[in-house]
Amino acid sequence: MTTTTAPRDRMPLASLSPPLLPRLRMEPTGSSRTLLDGGWWPRSTDPVTELPGLVLAVDNLRGPVTRLILSAGGWDTHPRLLGVAGRVLRLGYFTSQPLSLLTAICANRSRVDLLVVPPDTTPAAAGAAMILAATATNLIHAQHIPLTLSAPPPPAAAAEDAWEDEGGHLAGSRLAPLRRQAIR
Repeated sequence: MTTTTAPRDRMPLASLSPPLLPRLRMEPTGSSRTLLDGGWWPRSTDPVTELPGLVLAVDNLRGPVTRLILSAGGWDTHPRLLGVAGRVLRLGYFTSQPLSLLTAICANRSRVDLLVVPPDTTPAAAGAAMILAATATNLIHAQHIPLTLSAPPPPAAAAEDAWEDEGGHLAGSRLAPLRRQAIR
């Protein structure tokens, strides 16, 4: 539930309910060299309900959040100011921001990029997406993670044959005996 007494752009909106514990998975080292810093799975598309819990969690892990950058699509409303724990955060909604990406700017000028998993995602798919997003070696951008996880894996034989054609061989490969015979 939200409350406001002035126009949306001048008065921060704040939830009357306590912040929800976010479903959040963060890259554990806090490295600045990661593509994504983690994944977040909100329960709804209401920013006033969902964002305060996320902000407090990021505060504890990376420093106080001062601004959030969100996609213009995917949210029920677009408040510009949000009251969280006695302070006011600026929210920016941009059409250029992917639906699946939220960027938090912290007081120490660091940024936290999070995959946003749609609320209607199954628990198994959401968990897999958040694990991938929170992996330091992940090289997949937020908007491509759902596609990557829903694509069927390549057949093992095709991958092995491609490697075989590059000149090497695998022990136990069906092509290895043929290569050994050709060498003799």
